[in-house]
Amino acid sequence: MRIILIGSGKMGRLLEETAAAAGDDVVGVFNRANLASLADFAEPADVVIDFSRPETLPAVAEYVRRTGTPLLSGTTGYTPEEKAELESLGEAAPVLWSANFSLGIAVLAKALSLVSGVLRPGFDVELAEAHHNQKADAPSGTAKLLVNAIDPGHELAPQYGREGNCGRRSENEIGIHSLRGGTVAGTHTVYFLGPDEELEFTHRAASRRIFVNGALRAAHLLVREPKGLISLDSLLFHA
Repeated sequence: MRIILIGSGKMGRLLEETAAAAGDDVVGVFNRANLASLADFAEPADVVIDFSRPETLPAVAEYVRRTGTPLLSGTTGYTPEEKAELESLGEAAPVLWSANFSLGIAVLAKALSLVSGVLRPGFDVELAEAHHNQKADAPSGTAKLLVNAIDPGHELAPQYGREGNCGRRSENEIGIHSLRGGTVAGTHTVYFLGPDEELEFTHRAASRRIFVNGALRAAHLLVREPKGLISLDSLLFHA
């Protein structure tokens, strides 16, 4: 598979290294310094993999529309307008965006979507996520992804931590709690707390490599898809 990489940070460098070790061919790497040259890049590619920043979207979008090359994006922090622009690229090519490409997280989200429908509303739902002390945003994109799997209809009101005399917990809320410290790569635990019984689902990331491995696996599947907006769930669980 011939890959164009957008972004040369920690994830980009690990993607390039892992792809090369797997026998894929990285035909171009673009970052802030050389992104303008993507407009004239003529070497054919099977997929664009973007783990960069939202400001690269105009250049990436122009390339995808010009060439019809499939796009796999793990870039986070898009505004609603930027997210809409990304999704509109499905008119020109297969497009896949996810906040997390870990296969374990994909399976967890699928499991939560099934379990939640059985347990709610009789069980209260809480989520706790932990990340390293350099992470700037909270809650994490992965936490938001899991909340969406639990509550796709957005019926539950998020409660971001609790303090003081906040009153009794209501049935229509979901607690979301963010921990920051050390070098934690990412831990997410979902609690279903019911009458006289409790269930916990936990995913722990040991390194960024799980996201890279999942992204490359998804990219190999994406290149076979027709143009359109594609979810990681449908790609992995289409059967």
